[in-house]
Amino acid sequence: MINGWLILDKPLGLGSTQGVSAVKRALREAGEPKHRVGHGGTLDPLATGVLPIAIGEATKLAGRMLDATKVYEFTITFGSQTDTLDLEGAVIAISDVRPTLTAIEAVLPRFTGPIEQVPPNYSALKVDGKRAYDMARAGEEFALKTRAVTVHLLQIRPDLARGELECVTLSATVSKGTYIRSLARDIAIALGTVGHVTMLRRTKAGPFDLSHAISLDKLTDLATARSLDGAVLPLSAGLDDIPALPVTPAEATLLRHGQKLTRTLATPGLHLATDAGRPVALVEAGTDGLTVVRGFNI
Repeated sequence: MINGWLILDKPLGLGSTQGVSAVKRALREAGEPKHRVGHGGTLDPLATGVLPIAIGEATKLAGRMLDATKVYEFTITFGSQTDTLDLEGAVIAISDVRPTLTAIEAVLPRFTGPIEQVPPNYSALKVDGKRAYDMARAGEEFALKTRAVTVHLLQIRPDLARGELECVTLSATVSKGTYIRSLARDIAIALGTVGHVTMLRRTKAGPFDLSHAISLDKLTDLATARSLDGAVLPLSAGLDDIPALPVTPAEATLLRHGQKLTRTLATPGLHLATDAGRPVALVEAGTDGLTVVRGFNI
């Protein structure tokens, strides 16, 4: 059984759920037994880039990947705002104002660090049990609540000419829950104009970046050659910030049954218990021993 991560370089137009389906098809094509498969963070169809796909026991870590810091490159085109805040929507506002590079540089610190933003109406957030994008498409009136997010780093791509700009490409390192489309909208408004996202590419999600990613064509080729396992990163690759904790076979058996170990560690917090290098469980080390947070059936 395969237990690990397959990192897709998601192409334009493909939804995250379709990406999961593509991996399931590849597993079948490769002759692999049926696996649980899930993604570690939604990407809009109009976005490209790093889409972590969890396979087998790695699906137990998909929630951690959703919480991970992510890095995006995105282009704001000035002069028009759409209802979806990207290329897909209808224009709802226009402006003749075009900012200078100096003005953009001056405004970016306002959007760095802890900030408040209103998510796009065309998003998967729920309002009274209904998806916001369904309500928006139906023409219903509603307002999404402001949310607190963190933009760790926001900078301009250095290859820009001076003068007034029709568009600008930025790189942003952001916390969970940050909407790049909202960030682009708010930056444009702060510059005295309007704008929308015309390019969005995720270059990193948690520990995974584009160097780990493969295209759909490559995925198909590997499946046909029945060599998918060579493209799958180990389950532990999604836990690169968690220290490994070797345990004995007897301790591994106890942990696999969800039992607590009385062993105490000098460093409290999360650890990955391993038996001969094989993941056993994600454990929380406290003053009273090791408690299983998530066990792995490997």
